[in-house]
Amino acid sequence: TMAHSHTSTVTRSTYTTHFPTFTSKEDCDIITDTAAKLERSGFYWGPLGVEEAHRMLQSAPLGSFLIRDSRQKGVFFTLSYKGKCGPLSIRIDYKQLKFSLSGNQRAFPTLFALLEHYINSPKKSLSIPYRKWEPTLQELCRRRIMDLCGEKSQVSELPVTHVVQEFLLEFPFKL
Repeated sequence: TMAHSHTSTVTRSTYTTHFPTFTSKEDCDIITDTAAKLERSGFYWGPLGVEEAHRMLQSAPLGSFLIRDSRQKGVFFTLSYKGKCGPLSIRIDYKQLKFSLSGNQRAFPTLFALLEHYINSPKKSLSIPYRKWEPTLQELCRRRIMDLCGEKSQVSELPVTHVVQEFLLEFPFKL
């Protein structure tokens, strides 16, 4: 048998992203958890462009909204929604472990708390998630249970199996 010697050249490619480098593990964990929960939400559309988002929302009911990846440097997500004058988009800022709408001082511990706040605000600018799919019966039940529970800390008090508790906690929001 003959031994073959292979020489390989490793070319170093620099992958550039518009996302900032995390400054702490806590930031990384929060954004990773947010992204995982967004994937289960049905209203996260990933790398959807602004034109396409606005086209989709044009014929949607007033207050319909979706979350998509931001194309702006240093910003993770953008909220697109159907306002009185048509579709609009606004950056979701993430600073000091909190989420806020760009230009707004009000900050929230989670992206979902931010959405729930604006859904429940008197202005009613947000109302209906613009989903990729019709919610399953399980998802509708989870939403109703979370609506009745009020917060995820009460899920552990429910007389349900561990599997059901895990399902509820995968997306513990009223959205």
